[in-house]
Amino acid sequence: MTLALALQTAALPRVAQPTVLFSALAYMLVVAVIAAWASRRTRTARDFFVAGDGIGVWTLAIAAMAATLSGFTFIGGPGLVYSLGLGAVFIVLPASLTNTMTTWTLAKRLRLLAEVRGLITVPDAIGARYRSRSAQGLAGIAMLVAIVGYMATNALALGLVIDAVFGTGLPAGIWIGSAIMVAYSAAGGMLAGVYTDVFQGIVMAAASLLVFYYALGSGGGLAGISRSILASDPTFLGPWGKVSPLGALSFFFVFGIGALAQPHVIHKFYMLRDPLRLKWYPAIMTLALMVTVLLYFGVGIAVKALVAEGTMAPLARADDATPQFLLGFAPVALAGLVFAGVAAAIMSTVNSFMNVGAAVVTHDLPVALGRRVHNELLWGRLTTVLLAAVAALVAQVSGTLVAFLGIFGWGLFASTLVPALAIGLNWPGATRAGAIASIATGLVSTLAFESMAYFRVYAFPAGVTISGLSLVLSLLVFFVVSRATRGQASDVDPDIRLVMDT
Repeated sequence: MTLALALQTAALPRVAQPTVLFSALAYMLVVAVIAAWASRRTRTARDFFVAGDGIGVWTLAIAAMAATLSGFTFIGGPGLVYSLGLGAVFIVLPASLTNTMTTWTLAKRLRLLAEVRGLITVPDAIGARYRSRSAQGLAGIAMLVAIVGYMATNALALGLVIDAVFGTGLPAGIWIGSAIMVAYSAAGGMLAGVYTDVFQGIVMAAASLLVFYYALGSGGGLAGISRSILASDPTFLGPWGKVSPLGALSFFFVFGIGALAQPHVIHKFYMLRDPLRLKWYPAIMTLALMVTVLLYFGVGIAVKALVAEGTMAPLARADDATPQFLLGFAPVALAGLVFAGVAAAIMSTVNSFMNVGAAVVTHDLPVALGRRVHNELLWGRLTTVLLAAVAALVAQVSGTLVAFLGIFGWGLFASTLVPALAIGLNWPGATRAGAIASIATGLVSTLAFESMAYFRVYAFPAGVTISGLSLVLSLLVFFVVSRATRGQASDVDPDIRLVMDT
């Protein structure tokens, strides 16, 4: 999820206290131990990219939760609630529906494709479904564009956190954070990433519960918080908050449907040890998300109430909501846990993107060109280092550019992958031409519209999100072109058809 934290490049409030430093160092030690353990168990490219198909459903769900929420839950999310009111909740509201929908439409089919064809990437599934190297390559290119933006956004965010805790300065913080991520990502690949995600997910959930408790206490419970907010800003707690109804529903649509195509999450379905256990995934994932987003909601409304009462000064930046609350209204030990959780959340997402991006470069693009990379394990590790270096450079050169790249990441994944993958694996009428046209439409429209908005060439009407518009266009093109080329619909390999019918 795009980090609202990356929309700013100014330093976070200083939190360099002994307890916070100890928490951060303890976290890094645990990550190092996991990386060392995973590196000894990573012997093949399949181990590196899909953890050897060997993880259980609890591990899958918690790792997917950590990769989904990222640092957004701790920093960007509370800031959005503080700024937009209950309208910001529409971003996380579709989570339970999405988890069930993802399981029904994608999870089992991707796992069976891994079994039948030995697939290891999301573009692999698109290439197999449409018998098209072009579709696979185009999907890989679209993913790589968004991945670089996401990684740079998160590298900047992690640099800000490291600077706030250790006082390193932002440039050094970016490179230190990138080096830590490379160390465990290149060594242990997805196996290290998954089990680091599990550790990070536990930290995130514990921190969220504790912060929510102190958030309620700071304002006299939900009743006291509501009274304070209603007295100064009645629209804040309205059904749409400060967002227009169209804007709130657009959030719901994009973040609900778009979750079907976030490769750092759906890629993990290849790794499940027993597909029959998938029936438990929606419940576990939804419970984990519900616990973790308590901080997202609690801090946002608590800070709004404290500012309304005059207990806290108005925030200079909405993203300061969590740091300012922790420094003023929570024990220092909890502040240490949360800042470790922020680093944990950011790194969990970046590791997944590193692995998926490395797979695109070393596997998907060579396959699209009719070539194979020898020793994919070695080149996967080298590509991980290269991607991290590129992301760190982009983050350091221009924070504004990073924000621009990160903003369209979610929408780009949604508009390029939802039709071809999520619908294509469930609709026999989808065609190769429809898939290629929809991926191209999503890539071009997202990049073009975001560029126009960024450079202020054109202002879209209030409530119209670019990611939602691009997703709708991509879906329309997918159905129209598939209908026009319906003669290709029968051009599906028998084993792929069997997986689709399962």
